[in-house]
Amino acid sequence: MGMTMTQKILAAHAGLDKVEAGQLIEADLDLVLGNDITSPVAIHEMDKMTVDTVFNKDKVALVMDHFIPNKDIKSAEHCKCVREFACKHDITNYFDVGEMGIEHALLPEKGLVVAGDTVIGADSHTCTYGALGAFSTGVGSTDMAAGMATGKAWFKVPSAIRFNIVGKPSKWVSGKDVILHIIGMIGVDGARYKSMEFVGEGIASLSMDDRFTIANMAIEAGGKNGIFPVDEKAAAYMKEHSLREFNVYEADEDAVYDEEYTIDLSELKPTIAFPHLPENTKTIDEITEDVVIDQSVIGSCTNGRIDDLRIAAEILKGRKVKKGVRCIVIPATQKIYLQAMEEGLLKIFIEAGAVVSTPTCGPCLGGYMGILAEGERCISTTNRNFVGRMGHVESEVYLASPAVAAASAVTGKISAPAELGL
Repeated sequence: MGMTMTQKILAAHAGLDKVEAGQLIEADLDLVLGNDITSPVAIHEMDKMTVDTVFNKDKVALVMDHFIPNKDIKSAEHCKCVREFACKHDITNYFDVGEMGIEHALLPEKGLVVAGDTVIGADSHTCTYGALGAFSTGVGSTDMAAGMATGKAWFKVPSAIRFNIVGKPSKWVSGKDVILHIIGMIGVDGARYKSMEFVGEGIASLSMDDRFTIANMAIEAGGKNGIFPVDEKAAAYMKEHSLREFNVYEADEDAVYDEEYTIDLSELKPTIAFPHLPENTKTIDEITEDVVIDQSVIGSCTNGRIDDLRIAAEILKGRKVKKGVRCIVIPATQKIYLQAMEEGLLKIFIEAGAVVSTPTCGPCLGGYMGILAEGERCISTTNRNFVGRMGHVESEVYLASPAVAAASAVTGKISAPAELGL
């Protein structure tokens, strides 16, 4: 019986020839990640341990991104705690105001994760790096503390679901529509503690930004991780962004999967997740009544990359955000912000009546930069739409792609670009 991509990576990091689903292992870590919310807890836990410092100052990444720049005294104290820890332990990859970005966009951009790595992060969307062919998963802050101290973590080896991607997507269909379609199909617990492995000739039609989006939301299906094979696009991305060597792991032909699905990209349509679960999806043509919105957010670790901003700008160019709608655009990193500026995208957003924020998670988790009041509705390119996720418990969040979020900002209701003649 063969192994999946994920199982091969875990076996290698556990020093084993073979692992099986359900097996408990201890694996070496290539990177341990924390942010300004989760790191202080881990730091306080590490203070209780009998260790002098982190296992490797180059293999810990601390990214200030959730409430940065600080929104209040509490967030300032959290960042101060992490900043002092980073200074004390000479952490190489500490990112603060001016050089930070949303962690799951920043780390691949900085070349800190490559194929074949095993990565844990005290943030559930750490599964993003599977787009590069790495095993990456979210953990609690205490596991982060143990990882920083020892360079190891224990795992139960996950079983897997195979998604065979075929066909080519139409103009306004992106990775966000792919993953929302999958979550709508299998549910928010359909991949519970399983590896979601994406294969097939259709992957060639997906950009790296599409793949990051899909892997990012594996957790919204309950997945332990999402992972893509390393093809020419992935290899080129890593060679552009990193000086590190990478290891390619391919699933065995006789690897065992719990389920297998085929996703035909050519059949997908712009997809929206209605409140209050990511599985509550409808395609744009299944929406029979106007869903009027108050706010549109384009950004986050899911959809704040340059491709996302280009798509939004293509739709907003020469148009105006509807009066009464707040459109907030958040580039995911400083580099993306600068590139968007140099390409003239920020000018398009501002002339359309949108605002552009410094990189931050901000409104995604109800932090700041776009909190919703009672009864308000937001179309958002973020990843979760739980009750109260972006503010008041009586507000509503609708998840969608940058194309739908931008078009909706113009019309004032959930809309596809086709409604603007695009």
